[in-house]
Amino acid sequence: MSPQRDTPEPCEALLLDNQVCFALHSTSLMMTKVYKPLLQALGLTYPQYLAMMVLWEKDGLTVGEISTRLLTDPGSLTPLLKRLEAEGLLSRTRSREDERVVIVELTEQGRALREKALDIPQCILGASGQTMEQLKKLQLELQALRSHLQDSL
Repeated sequence: MSPQRDTPEPCEALLLDNQVCFALHSTSLMMTKVYKPLLQALGLTYPQYLAMMVLWEKDGLTVGEISTRLLTDPGSLTPLLKRLEAEGLLSRTRSREDERVVIVELTEQGRALREKALDIPQCILGASGQTMEQLKKLQLELQALRSHLQDSL
């Protein structure tokens, strides 16, 4: 028989369901699960999809520009880009002006994949149970929160 532990009175500030960070984290996990089958049909992981969206928006970016746009470090982005290159979706070339700089460009196959991805936002909207207006409002609130958090660093 195990000894009985005295359970302290719950502190409202430390209850899991009262944490904004957990609400964001668990929602992010669920969002990724909804994306997974949609992206599997394209042969992409969620992080690869994000990188492809950046390049569909503006092709010919440097690894540094993509990592800045995705709020990640270039070192963690490089293996992801190498995998996309191996799949024939993009090419990576060193800049002639500065060999430390790697320029990333979509291939024809990478550009064509964009057309196959066009239905994904509508699928996510349907799965969300929200209206487009509700999601836009939430997106703006999350972007403001992210900005404040960045400013606090």
